[in-house]
Amino acid sequence: MKAHDNLLPRLLLSPSALLVLVCVYGYIMFTVYLSFTASTMLPTAEWAGTANYQRLLGLENWEVSLRNLAVFAGLYIVIAMVLGLALAILIDQKIRAEGVLRSVFLYPMALSLIVTGTAWKWLLDPGVGLEHTLQSLGWSSFSFGWIKDGDMAIYCVVIAAVWQTSGFVMAMFLAGLRGVDSEQISAARVDGARTWQIYARIVIPQLGPVFVSAFVILAHMAIKSYDLVIALTNGGPGRSTWLPSVFMYQYTFARNEMAVGAASSVLMLIAISVVVVPYLLREMRGAKNNG
Repeated sequence: MKAHDNLLPRLLLSPSALLVLVCVYGYIMFTVYLSFTASTMLPTAEWAGTANYQRLLGLENWEVSLRNLAVFAGLYIVIAMVLGLALAILIDQKIRAEGVLRSVFLYPMALSLIVTGTAWKWLLDPGVGLEHTLQSLGWSSFSFGWIKDGDMAIYCVVIAAVWQTSGFVMAMFLAGLRGVDSEQISAARVDGARTWQIYARIVIPQLGPVFVSAFVILAHMAIKSYDLVIALTNGGPGRSTWLPSVFMYQYTFARNEMAVGAASSVLMLIAISVVVVPYLLREMRGAKNNG
């Protein structure tokens, strides 16, 4: 009877486990293999060694993508975390309509990145969006054409990305704030500490794990961002909003350089692993110690 009880769950889970093994890890290994071949439009078994990685690191388009990623990821992570923390502290003050505000701030996270990118594309388009609306209302001198400016378009991606995820970061920080020991806060109030001092010296220092979790989530989202960029700017103007994910798609499917595209995706995977794996190991050690 016990053997039968153990067998049934394994049989039920085996199809899902097999699909994950083949469709996730199998294709990851296949992509790594392609990056060492001479594949162009179609996969080939001709071995090329590290030539694709050497060519990739020498491409100007890859350098542009990395520079854009540095700007995008840096601003996106910092602004989303600061804004999320500020919103969490605001809601933590037990203000009225707290539930409504939480829902409003969390709503963008329920939307797909394609929807977010399309909505912000309309909003930022000088011909139909914010600039056109304000000018039609009489503010004729107002101008906001960042999305058409090669030097400023990447900041439009930052704005849309922050809007999408700052509410989620707020929820993480709010959960952390609600977990802070209330006795310490009460003792600080008795000692005459002001609200900002309580948050600066007692509450925020205890949110270290939340900061780490938020950073890991935002960093891996920044590295693999593709949908939002394509929907918002399609990588333009020119290459001004190319990220490594856009580079990978362009070289794999548009320029028929599959091996170079595979090499770029492998480097993206390594970058994500550098961020995520230490965090997972830390969490596993913590769970093991608590167990």
